[in-house]
Amino acid sequence: MTKITFLHGARDRLQAVAAWLERASGEGRRVLVYVPAGDRRDHLDRLLWTQPATGFTPHCRAENDLAAETPIVFASGLDHPLHDECLLNLSDEVPSGFSRFEELIEIVSIEDADRLPGRERFRFYRERGYPVENRDISGGIR
Repeated sequence: MTKITFLHGARDRLQAVAAWLERASGEGRRVLVYVPAGDRRDHLDRLLWTQPATGFTPHCRAENDLAAETPIVFASGLDHPLHDECLLNLSDEVPSGFSRFEELIEIVSIEDADRLPGRERFRFYRERGYPVENRDISGGIR
């Protein structure tokens, strides 16, 4: 069964996602980032090129020739995922087919436009019996 982790309390969702991905990449994890909205994808892409200031978090889009070799991959759909290890949901909906992944990460900010759909997703997973871990990241990603 998919392990689900909600990281909530972020001041800025995309900044928190970038920090989490940097850490995951440093740990050698493979993460598929479900990001159907092009503006979010583009903003996150820029963040991963510039943060940390002295580094770079390797990433690419699923259509890229190097996607199979890249630890962080952005996907606008989940019909043909490159792996089933870790999915980070950057949409406001429950991702279709999330249950095929070993782990699902949800990062939620303090903004109502983000927090309220996050609560609905949390309720959806919990009502279906998924193990859901809840962690406050208002002090940053640790």
